[in-house]
Amino acid sequence: MAIRLIVKDPDPVLREQAITVTKFNANLHKLLNDMAETMYDAQGVGLAAPQIGISKRVIVVDIGDEQGLVEMVNPEIVHREGEQIGPEGCLSIPNINGDVKRAQLIKVKGFDRDGQAFEMEAEGYLARAFQHEIDHLNGVLFTDIAESVYDISDKPRQARGE
Repeated sequence: MAIRLIVKDPDPVLREQAITVTKFNANLHKLLNDMAETMYDAQGVGLAAPQIGISKRVIVVDIGDEQGLVEMVNPEIVHREGEQIGPEGCLSIPNINGDVKRAQLIKVKGFDRDGQAFEMEAEGYLARAFQHEIDHLNGVLFTDIAESVYDISDKPRQARGE
């Protein structure tokens, strides 16, 4: 496993429509392993392959709950319901957060690392993370759809009253 460099906006790969994965092999397994290690090292809750410069439809998500690490290849949201508005940040857009409207509950389908199809439901924060990462596969950044965007680079100083 290896920690990969996270590309930053405005890198063009972040605006591409990612390519569908057709080969479920050792290269894909290494990519998934590296993506998880990179996400954890950066203290993120999700990562899409375009964020490490690879235009493939691959995501990893781990919001720190009982679900643990979810790897999904060629993910597709097949059902959405409800609405939530909340803050989001992105490893590819450091020091910027925004308030984004997302579905409260989603059903997503895709494949595991071995090419086995599966579906899962996600609600709340997990649903938000999936929607954010799947947007990356379509060249959409949270700042494109945020209702408001704000700089958080000086938040620690504000918290200290400086």
